[in-house]
This record gives sequence, C-alpha cells and structure tokens, in this order.
Amino acid sequence: MTTKHELILAYIEELEVGEKISVRRIAKELSVSEGTAYRAIKEAETRRLVSTIERVGTIRIERKKKENIERLTYAEIVNIVDGQVFGGKGGLHKSLTKFVIGAMQLEDMMRYTAAGNLLIVGNRYKAHEYALRAGAAVLITGGFDCSDEVRKLADEYELPVISTSYDTFTVATMINRAIYDQLIKKEILLIEDIFIPIEQTHYLHQKDPVSRYRELNRETGHGGFPVVDDQKKLIGIVTSRDVLGKENHETIDKMMTKDPITVAFKTSVAAAGHRMIWEGIDLLPVSDEQGFLRGVISRQDVLKAIQTAQRQPQQGETIDDIIKTQLNQQGNDPMTMEFKVTPQMTNAYGSISNGAYTAILEESASRGLKRNNRKDAALENFTVYFLKPVQMDSIVTIKSNILDITRKSAKVEVEVAEGNNIVGKAMLTFQLLDR
Repeated sequence: MTTKHELILAYIEELEVGEKISVRRIAKELSVSEGTAYRAIKEAETRRLVSTIERVGTIRIERKKKENIERLTYAEIVNIVDGQVFGGKGGLHKSLTKFVIGAMQLEDMMRYTAAGNLLIVGNRYKAHEYALRAGAAVLITGGFDCSDEVRKLADEYELPVISTSYDTFTVATMINRAIYDQLIKKEILLIEDIFIPIEQTHYLHQKDPVSRYRELNRETGHGGFPVVDDQKKLIGIVTSRDVLGKENHETIDKMMTKDPITVAFKTSVAAAGHRMIWEGIDLLPVSDEQGFLRGVISRQDVLKAIQTAQRQPQQGETIDDIIKTQLNQQGNDPMTMEFKVTPQMTNAYGSISNGAYTAILEESASRGLKRNNRKDAALENFTVYFLKPVQMDSIVTIKSNILDITRKSAKVEVEVAEGNNIVGKAMLTFQLLDR
C-alpha cells in the first residue's frame, strides 16, 4: 500500500522542471494535511528534487547526477550571494556553464558572453540587455537595480536577473568557493550512491513466520533481513541468532530486534562503515525521515566502495588531502614520516593548528600500520600531548611504534620531533578492518 508521503513525492517528481510548488497547493490537490505536505517537500529538497529560494518560493529543479554536481543552478547562485531576483524566475532551475566578470568595454564583454553563462556586472543597463539577448543570465553587484525593459526580457527568455549587495570581487570569490566545495562533495561517497534500493531488497513483514526467514536465507545466503509493518515502515531487523531454536510457525515480531540502527541517504559511506565495525553488524537498513525502509547496505558494499574511492583521482583538495600528499616516508623506515608545516595548516598565531596536528599523527600511524600488516585501520581512541608549539615552515619527524597488535585491534605510540626536540606525543588505538 502506497502511503500519502510516497504519493506526494511521486507527484513532485512528475512536475515539470521549473514549476513552482507550495505546501498549500499540494495539500489541496492531493487532499492531505499541510503538515504531511510540508514534510514531503522537505524530503524532496533533501533528494535534490526541489529548491527553496527566499522571496521566490519552492521550485522543481532537475536532479543533478553525481558527475555533474560541480555545475551550479541559478537558484543556488541566489542562495550563495543572498540575492534578490528581479526577473526570469522561470529559469532558476537552469545550470550555468561559466561566469563572466564584466569589467571591460561592452563590445569586449559580449565577445566572452554566451548562452548558459552568468554575467557578473554592476549598473550597466546595456550590458544587462545584451547578455540576456545572448542567452546569459545576469548578476548585478553593488545592490543596483535594472530597467523595466530588462525585467521584461528576463521573463520572456526565462533567464534570471539577480541583484546582490556584494561587490564583484566578493561575488566571484563566493561562487568559486561554492564550485570548489561541490567538487569536494562529489568525491565523498554517500549511502545514496551505493545502497541497494527497496525494489531489490529482501525484507520480512512483522507477521511472517520463521519459515519465511529460513526460505529467504536459503535463497539469498544472507543472514539478516529488515522487518517492516504493513506500510513498509521499518520496525526491526532479524538475524540468524534471533531465530536459532525457534519453531517455523512462530512470527518474526516475537524475536526481531526492535528499533534497529539505520542510516540515511546523506550518511557518508565511511561513517556507515565505521558504525558497522563498532557494532559488529553486516547489514544496515536505509530509511528516510519518516522511518520508511528505502533499501539496505552491506559491509561488503561499504568496503568495496571505499576501496574504489581510494583509487579515484581527486579534484577538490581538503586539508586531509593536502596532509596526505605532503607526508613523506623518511628513508627506508615505513614507521617514520616527515612533514613540513605549511601556512594553511596554522592557526592565528602562526603555529600548527590542533586539527591539522592530530590529522598528521593519525595519518602517520595508520600508514605505518598498514605497511606492517596490510590491513586498513579505523581510529577508535586518540590521546595527544602538545609539548611545544610547532611554528610555520617547521619540518617535523613523526615516528610511530606499534606497542600491541591483535587480529582485530592495534595500539600505536607516536612521537613528534623538530630537530632534536620532542614537541609532541600521542597514543592511538585502531580497529583493524577485515576484508
């Protein structure tokens, strides 16, 4: 049976890209409460089906594929620059291919402006008009207005004209930062990228007999299955341990684990993997905000995804990426690393920040650990001592020593030196990941 929540999401997905929606409209057209409509619209926003813009409303947008996530829509530009839309609201769902800064003569400016571009310019009315006729949207900086003619053209061509109080340099910096952040996001694997959807998932109903569990177990070889109610809301999980010694006629709801650990679409694959290791489970149900089962994720899926991601080239560098590239093995000893403290690693006082410092120690210890036992490791506990400040441009040596190692965990001591001086020490405990 399809729920009202699912009906609303299906309705939103069928809307034309660019169409405006509201809580009141959906509540009226689908005969549901405004609260139900509001919750469904919020989930649609999470799924990137709609975008809500201040002073404009909520519009249906094209769901962007993972590989194209670095292309921003004009709706996202409005949010980034705290903008006001003067015209062309019907085109807010469109993506821009590049932005052009209008800091030149009009003829030269138009030579660089083409369809799908965003022209960033001040109060130059002719430039606004020419850009729209060329198929480009306009972002007016400095809080300036535009002419009535430009507003009409924007509505006619469905190309947004946006105004912001920021100056041109600040706006360009903000958009560049947003594109760079999107590149980083593109490389972070989320559950929504790899989960097995409910249509391909084996699950049990609460009143199913144990014989049904055993039948699915023989068919699939899986040891655990989610348990749902009549509306497909997740209410539990059942594993081979739960049914051990039970009679075939007994119902699943008598022995299942209630309120199981779940993950959401936006949970990172790494976080889900760590959770599965800590809890000692091989299967996690994927649920939405309303508690409906949307699919499952297995430990094998998570580890395979992490291994694949590690082999991919990276486009947007985080602090962790910079640390990994600048951390070098010293000589032939895999347990000794060398690192130069760069300006982006420092705090306001010119010494290495606590975050960068701990990231360097963790990476050094886990790298040495992997080269010794050929296993990936997940940090479980970390105690660090900052003995002396480490200044910018300092070259530090990080020496790791494995104190104890078993099949499932390892304890590593780390010593940090600058020249002949010990500047820090740490003790780290890792859980080792079985493949």
